[in-house]
Amino acid sequence: MADKSAKLRINDQDYDLPILSPTQGPDVLDIRKLYGQADVFTYDPGFTSTASCDSTITFIDGDKGELWYRGYPIEQLAGQSNYLEVCYLLLYGELPSAEQMSDFEHRVTRHTMVHEQMHNFFRGFRRDAHPMATMVGVIGAMSAFYHDSTDVADPWQREVAAIRLIAKMPTIAAMAYKYSIGQPFVYPDNELDYASNFLHMCFSVPAEKYTVDPALARAMDRIFTLHADHEQNASTSTVRLAGSSGANPFACIAAGIACLWGPAHGGANQACLEMLREIGTVDRIPEFIARAKDKNDPFRLMGFGHRVYKNFDPRANVMKESADEVLELLGVGDNPTLQVAKELERIALEDEYFVSKKLYPNVDFYSGIILEAMGFPTSMFTPIFALSRTVGWIAQWKEMIGDPQNKIGRPRQLYVGSERRDYVDFSKR
Repeated sequence: MADKSAKLRINDQDYDLPILSPTQGPDVLDIRKLYGQADVFTYDPGFTSTASCDSTITFIDGDKGELWYRGYPIEQLAGQSNYLEVCYLLLYGELPSAEQMSDFEHRVTRHTMVHEQMHNFFRGFRRDAHPMATMVGVIGAMSAFYHDSTDVADPWQREVAAIRLIAKMPTIAAMAYKYSIGQPFVYPDNELDYASNFLHMCFSVPAEKYTVDPALARAMDRIFTLHADHEQNASTSTVRLAGSSGANPFACIAAGIACLWGPAHGGANQACLEMLREIGTVDRIPEFIARAKDKNDPFRLMGFGHRVYKNFDPRANVMKESADEVLELLGVGDNPTLQVAKELERIALEDEYFVSKKLYPNVDFYSGIILEAMGFPTSMFTPIFALSRTVGWIAQWKEMIGDPQNKIGRPRQLYVGSERRDYVDFSKR
């Protein structure tokens, strides 16, 4: 309930608008009845000043550099928890008991395999298809394979769909990778934990034994955890908007993956690695630093600063620890890209220009370094992001479906086209 209000005057007429107070964050002006009362809309391109829903899942304070999942700071979860426990937290609202966690892990693990006929679906793509394109198609096609979990009105089917998506997404992402490099698909190994299983499906081959390094599995698990949800970002809003029409969950998640593909969203860590490769060698860094400082040069250093976090990205500190651990394990050696990354990080943390503008390395910078060191091509960076974010999309989707205020999304527009005009016959034009 609103205990405050604001007065808006339009053409000498006053309107009282309720002000809603959240648990955390700024107050929100409730304009739901404004059109009906005053016959006006609000104008907010990008919806950057508009709350499209209320949610109990994730909170971000960009000024303070805070990210909470269900109230728990991301630093604590990434340092002390693991991805599947975070999945449980996001889906159900509370940390699980030991018994609940065991049951949840069992349910996820028993759903890791995909329908065998989906192998044929993969082979319909060109051999050089981008893994993200493959994932959009395959996830969307899951509704054709799993008819028993597409009824959004059935809570049990929603639950089954959620477990299936979390369990099968690593398998599908790994299959997309294997297909893109011409290697045979590797079946899940249910003896392995979630992150280790994904690495095993990506890097093992039938001809050789592959053992997952625990340090790499932990780094991958942290990547999953740090990307699990991020409030009402573009892809999450896409999932909610698609879901508002009653579309099945597989279609909604496919829509989220398609949105995530954009370089301004999930493709940021790929763009960061491509920038590092453009720089090429450590001796060229000063040249690119100078270009970044030049207001007349369109060049931008990718992986520094963040649109939401105006101080620092709380995920970056955790990811930096993982990056340091992985690079120490695997070494930068003769890899010029990783050498450039380490030197660029050092300069950015010390250079007055970057420090004064708070252009610190963000989560995309460090996750890109880790994935590069592990041996993933940049084309797999966004699919791994999609894998990580799946649980956040599902949690947001389930919350929306259960919201009594839910209605189909229908943004308005400020029409600036032609006035009404009459059709002119072709012979008279």
